[in-house]
Amino acid sequence: MAARPIATLTVSFGLVSIPVKLYSATEASRAISFNLLHKGCGSRLKQQYLCVKDEVVVPREDMVKGYEFEKDQYVMFTPEELKLLEEAGTHTADIAEFVPIESIDPVYFDKAYYLAPDKGGAKPYALLARALRESKRCALGRWAARGKQYIVMIRPAGKENADGLVMQQLLYAGEVRSLKELEIPDTEVKDAELKLAQQLIEQQASDKFDPSTYTDDVRARVEAAVQKKVEGQEITMAEAPEGGGAQVIDLMEALRASLDKKAAKPARAKEPQAETRKPPKRAQQAEPAARKSAKK
Repeated sequence: MAARPIATLTVSFGLVSIPVKLYSATEASRAISFNLLHKGCGSRLKQQYLCVKDEVVVPREDMVKGYEFEKDQYVMFTPEELKLLEEAGTHTADIAEFVPIESIDPVYFDKAYYLAPDKGGAKPYALLARALRESKRCALGRWAARGKQYIVMIRPAGKENADGLVMQQLLYAGEVRSLKELEIPDTEVKDAELKLAQQLIEQQASDKFDPSTYTDDVRARVEAAVQKKVEGQEITMAEAPEGGGAQVIDLMEALRASLDKKAAKPARAKEPQAETRKPPKRAQQAEPAARKSAKK
């Protein structure tokens, strides 16, 4: 199924304007969500708002928004006043500067969008994508939408998508907490410990990130449980592993043991694979027998 654009906008830098289509790069709709039901009859519940002073249900038409400037002290805003405070959408991402891609800490990354050239924008789009890739820089600018103003970073897509552009919405400085707020003590790291840690990193190093090697096991379990419920089956709960507190271990011994385990792993790699393949084969063989007994 072809992707559908969610908006159109113009990316501009200098006197160059690039009409583009905006696509969501992620699928939040794939997340599994549950509804609240009445335990007694299974009917879906309706949310209501209760006034803490009068203890009565307040209908939506009697609600206004307020800002708490002191404890239990509010200033109220009408919908018209809030509308005046919103940023007017310009349908334009104005590039202000170009910076090295590695200079932006990923902690500032927010929602990502794919950009594709719109009518008449193929040539300048390809030019910007290639110029950014070869300069190893990204574009920073502003984009106004949905009544808000955003910082955006436009960068070339991954190497497998050499000609594409990604518009990454960024967080403002005030939205990112400083690491200095944490209590991280100064700790001495010995050269021998550092060397073993680097060896362990090299043993587990990969040339690139392959997202397909990681799967959402929790989602798979939930989907399987939902299907069993739909079919009227009971769900058996596996016993939770016994929880243990953090163990105080010898760091050097732990590093050496990790290295030995990783070094020995390739020799034993075939055994687990053989074990995991047996159950499906037995299930396939047992299925015809079950069908025969059902026919009888």
